[in-house]
Amino acid sequence: MKKKYLIKENDINLRLDKWFKKNVCDVPQSLIEKNIRKNKIKINNKKEKSSYKLRFNDEISLFNLSIKPDILKKKKFIYIPTKKDLDFSSNIFIEDNENFAVINKPSGIPVQSGTKSKKNILDLLRKTKEFNNCQPYTVHRLDKETTGVLIVAKNRKYAQLFTSLFRVRKMHKTYLCIVVGEMKEKKGTLVDTLYHYEKDRKVLTKAITHFSLLDSNNKYSFLELIPSTGRKHQIRKQLLLRGLPVLGDSKYRMNFKKYNKKEQLMLHAYKISFMIDSIKYKFSADLPILFKENLKEKYLKSYG
Repeated sequence: MKKKYLIKENDINLRLDKWFKKNVCDVPQSLIEKNIRKNKIKINNKKEKSSYKLRFNDEISLFNLSIKPDILKKKKFIYIPTKKDLDFSSNIFIEDNENFAVINKPSGIPVQSGTKSKKNILDLLRKTKEFNNCQPYTVHRLDKETTGVLIVAKNRKYAQLFTSLFRVRKMHKTYLCIVVGEMKEKKGTLVDTLYHYEKDRKVLTKAITHFSLLDSNNKYSFLELIPSTGRKHQIRKQLLLRGLPVLGDSKYRMNFKKYNKKEQLMLHAYKISFMIDSIKYKFSADLPILFKENLKEKYLKSYG
């Protein structure tokens, strides 16, 4: 049995093996290699390596693949937004053009679905008029509870472009946060060696974040932070190391009962700037109402 697939714009430059896992079967690499060796996977009727970069209008032919039914790719769960979800989603767009959108991400919704969270930003965007006839691509992440500026590409070309800009640190992000405790310094740089585990292996990474103190009192501080590196939970971890946990952080917090009350995380991705083809882009996201209320309740100066 022969199946044919024609490569369109969104799959240009994707490796053959990655395309296969995404569109046909999520199988071990060795099984893909085996089927290529047996001429059961061809491109334009020619045998190509698994690392082959796909081109526009390439024709992929599959011939009687040696793949067992029990390892066929499972159907991915897709969250179906409610009318209430879609009404809310229409108010979160900061920028919308043919190549990407910028949204003000709300708290409590992850960017992608996970084992604990089904409702997610990508599935919400798929059903909006702004993403009609195109697919949302993640180019960076914000934690589930973090609010603020999030860029979502509309095609693979811009997804790859943004990913490259993040990798070479040409995407400049500014965060605002309220921490528990008094920051003594007016400005400075936080430099730490953070760690995480990949299976049983401990991995060390350097984290650098520049900060400015916007306001403080004996109990709380309001900070502006500009990370130079992009480690997981970087800002939250670095502030906790200095005894200044982000207000509302249920994961990285001081072990004091009065701070264990669960509330919304007061960490907001406020601004992002970058350049594409000599054109400068700069976007900012309004502070959530709860963030503004916390500033007032904690006797901290408002911002903006």
